[in-house]
Amino acid sequence: MTLLILAYLGGALTILSPCILPVLPFVLSRSGQPFLRGRLPMLAGMALTFAVVATLASVGGAWAVRANEYGRYAALALLAVFGLSLLVPKLADTLTRPVVALGNRLAGNGNGGGADASPWASLLLGVATGMLWAPCAGPILGIVLTTAALQGASVQGSLLLVAYAAGAATSLAAALGIGGRVFAAMKRSMGAGEWLRRGLGVGVLGGAAAIAVGADVGLLARLSTGGPARLEQALIDRLHKPAPAMQAANNAQPAEAPMLLAANDTSVGFPIRLPVEGQLPPLDGAVKWFNTGPNAAPVSRDQLQGKVTLVYFWTYSCINCIRTLPYLRAWADKYKDQGLTVVGVHTPEFAFEKNPENVRRAVGDFKIGFPVAVDSDYHIWRAFNNNYWPAAYFVDARGNIRHHQFGEGDYANSERVIQTLLAEAGRPSASHDVVVPDAQGAQAAPDLRNVRSGETYIGYDQATNFASPGGIQEDGSRAYAVGALHLNGWGLQGQWTVGAEQATLDRADGSIVYRFHARDLHLVLGPAADGRAVRFVVKVDGKAPGDSHGADTDAAGNGAVTQTRLYQLVRQAGTIGEHTFEIRFLDAGTHAYAFTFG
Repeated sequence: MTLLILAYLGGALTILSPCILPVLPFVLSRSGQPFLRGRLPMLAGMALTFAVVATLASVGGAWAVRANEYGRYAALALLAVFGLSLLVPKLADTLTRPVVALGNRLAGNGNGGGADASPWASLLLGVATGMLWAPCAGPILGIVLTTAALQGASVQGSLLLVAYAAGAATSLAAALGIGGRVFAAMKRSMGAGEWLRRGLGVGVLGGAAAIAVGADVGLLARLSTGGPARLEQALIDRLHKPAPAMQAANNAQPAEAPMLLAANDTSVGFPIRLPVEGQLPPLDGAVKWFNTGPNAAPVSRDQLQGKVTLVYFWTYSCINCIRTLPYLRAWADKYKDQGLTVVGVHTPEFAFEKNPENVRRAVGDFKIGFPVAVDSDYHIWRAFNNNYWPAAYFVDARGNIRHHQFGEGDYANSERVIQTLLAEAGRPSASHDVVVPDAQGAQAAPDLRNVRSGETYIGYDQATNFASPGGIQEDGSRAYAVGALHLNGWGLQGQWTVGAEQATLDRADGSIVYRFHARDLHLVLGPAADGRAVRFVVKVDGKAPGDSHGADTDAAGNGAVTQTRLYQLVRQAGTIGEHTFEIRFLDAGTHAYAFTFG
């Protein structure tokens, strides 16, 4: 019942948000109509349609999203026709005559009626408006949608969405009533009913055009929604007491899940109150620790009590992890005197990353000074119930996980979390600026606007877009050839054995060819089984890369595989385009694992 009340009140507060602006012209266009035959059907159609679409969006996944897009197009077309009908009365009579006749027959009335009096036209307008209505996702709507998403299709979720829509419809009805009085006064005093009708038609057409080209999004992005969000949060605090926090994966689950704010809440500023997502689990089970002193002593959970901690899961051949490391190093240095402890947890993706010596070398190469656990047996990974590389967990001084970041990016927000947790612990940072590391080589930020190629595995377990004729022969030596390639297609040339994780070159003078579109091209490579270096030559569109060479090649494309790691082979200079990449190995024995781009 509490959530139903919150949902209704949250919907009523929608009238105060800028997100309602695109809907108002359509609502006020019915302000001069009788309540039962004009305004009520429109409000009912709008609220019902919103509740149905929101239910589908919360439980139906990608299919519902696609359906909503098509519904949006249909609604825009319908509203454009409605706007034209307000401008051209004869068009309105022509379009609504069949609907009015149908309504009269259903009502047992054969007397006909005017277009403006048709409840069916109003209902249809409400349905179209409901498809376009996207209320600001404040805290209360976030709770409603989160509940629906977690519980799946349920009566409770649908009732919450209906309550939210009913609240919004109530506030819109009040505005519509006021609009109706204004409408009537203007007709009495100015005799401008027809001009007002045309003005509303222009407003409807303008609103539909703005929504169609996305101008409403740009407008609303510049308007503050902080006021309604703060009001909704106050309602939450007053009517709902916080539920028990989620426990770590290795603890018993509480009976009630915590109340979370919507992820796309657009309130200005960073929220001071971060939710409790769980408790820091033990850091037991690492096969080795680095940077913890001469005895390589493990870091325990008890040692981190009273400290703000960032636990960072990574693996050294992962390009996303590599590009995040400059920020981890900068945060560890900047906030160490305020009480921040950064703990790296190296959990392998490939078999070669389980070797502690390989990890030790990577820690040195990346100049990592904070403690690193070698989690080759996945004990810490499972204790956190983690599934991502990279993944960062932010822990407060009481041992509670208060925030997480999966994947690279969002660095400024992550640093503000650190500052917030330090301030909570009584150790506020002297500087509220955020770091901007000067990263070089593979650690530099990607050019995401030009990335049209994705991570591609070479081992048969996860290989995609393989284009050599005859396909892959699993775990067997075979001669491969490469023909014409489409974008993101790749192939092998020469004698190769393709295993589950990697392809191994059996004879010298073999190649890998890839048609790509990105600024940077990386390839995870390993030397021969006996550790011998493998020489290679890189070409782009059949020529030496020149200024577009990567950090691990020269302008002529020459390089060597000396250890198992990620190699940056191309960094395009100038305009980024689609090209054919080829790496030819002059010696046998190399191991190739995966392409990544940036």
